[in-house]
Amino acid sequence: MSFQLPAEFNSQPTPFYYYDLALLDQTLAALTAAARPGNFQVHYALKANSNLPILQRIQQAGLGADCVSGGEVQRALEAGFAPDHVVFAGVGKSDAEINRALAADIFCFNAESVPELQVLNELAAAQGRKARVALRINPNVDAHTHAYITTGLEANKFGISLSDLAGVVDGLDSLPNVELIGLHAHIGSQITELHVFANLSRKLNELQTWLEDRGHQLPHLNVGGGLGIDYQHPDTNPIPDFKAYFGMFEQHLVRRPGQQVHVELGRAVVAQAGTLVSRVLYVKESQQTRFAILDAGMTELIRPALYGSHHHIENISSQLPALAYDVVGPICESSDTFAKAVQLAETRRGDLVAIRSAGAYGEVMSSNYNLREKAEALYR
Repeated sequence: MSFQLPAEFNSQPTPFYYYDLALLDQTLAALTAAARPGNFQVHYALKANSNLPILQRIQQAGLGADCVSGGEVQRALEAGFAPDHVVFAGVGKSDAEINRALAADIFCFNAESVPELQVLNELAAAQGRKARVALRINPNVDAHTHAYITTGLEANKFGISLSDLAGVVDGLDSLPNVELIGLHAHIGSQITELHVFANLSRKLNELQTWLEDRGHQLPHLNVGGGLGIDYQHPDTNPIPDFKAYFGMFEQHLVRRPGQQVHVELGRAVVAQAGTLVSRVLYVKESQQTRFAILDAGMTELIRPALYGSHHHIENISSQLPALAYDVVGPICESSDTFAKAVQLAETRRGDLVAIRSAGAYGEVMSSNYNLREKAEALYR
């Protein structure tokens, strides 16, 4: 047994999300220390976890905010992020969302298409403003991650195709209320093969030179995020290798004098600090399978059902010898399964089970399906 739940939470109603704030602080300290030598500007991706106390801690550590909806822009501002440290990405920004962000005078929109640029120009003109934009390009770089979280291939819906970029850049002259300040790229999530960031850097180097030949000097580059975590061994590797991540860009990205490089990290910041704690409702044995049925399900953590994702699971109430269990939830869906044939200490009704690395895309993707109440968040 490696996960230790603070004793005062043992009697709390389950399921709940438990956040280890000390580990979050250690992660933020490691991140900012690794980013400082290269003067990287780090924006936290709210889509990973938009819990307000978590956001406030991240803001106090000096990070900016990366948002993909108007609601996230509003939440970032409520959490104390300065507007000039907020970027707004997303392939389908609504007029209302754009107007809200324009009125707040956020730092930058990561624009993904010609129609979006035209709408940004129109709405900015109506407010008597200029919309600062970075063109999100689709670099056609394979991130070698799950197909559902790959974003930088030509087949993906995100970004401006390289074959269309010349026409997009030429058309900027007809958009007087749009100000081009940078390039943006994001190639995927849960990336563990760091060499793909070298491939991205080389592509951005080529594009910068191409743009400079056309008279565009860019003060900002945004290389996205996507750094993965160790879901298999959360205790062995609780903090990602931020130094190696930034080192790929320092080594391969050709930065112009005075140019700022922005990154957008979410999962790598918060995932290991969060654990979903659940209680065993029943142990059910069939001729083929032994089931540990929990009071948490895909409504609290959908990643295994959605992506087939792995989360380390521990019985934190038992020290008996291990047996194989299919760990499942109570939802009326066969996909409501956390893991199959996982080794758990012999499990009984009432035992507490910890599902690790749930700080990213756990609480934020939770739902009320089956009219279930949302799980509480607890901090220590």
